[in-house]
Amino acid sequence: MKGLCWIDRIPIGGLAIAALLLGLAPFHPQPHLAEKVGMLWQGTLIRPIDIFDLFFHGAPTLLLVVRLLRRRRRLTSEERCADRSA
Repeated sequence: MKGLCWIDRIPIGGLAIAALLLGLAPFHPQPHLAEKVGMLWQGTLIRPIDIFDLFFHGAPTLLLVVRLLRRRRRLTSEERCADRSA
């Protein structure tokens, strides 16, 4: 998909660092991402700031998963973008 070619240009190392730092921050007493996912499962994720926190702390992890899945398909961003323009 041409719309996702920009994801293929993001360095995996940078995404991994961002996913670890934002996914585990704050480190004490409980990471925000774990707390917000727990709230989501319990049905108590209703405040806008909590929903924002879930997206903010989870976005790098989601991008990393998408990036790795696209890499696994062994298509580079140039091939994908070239397929659409040809």
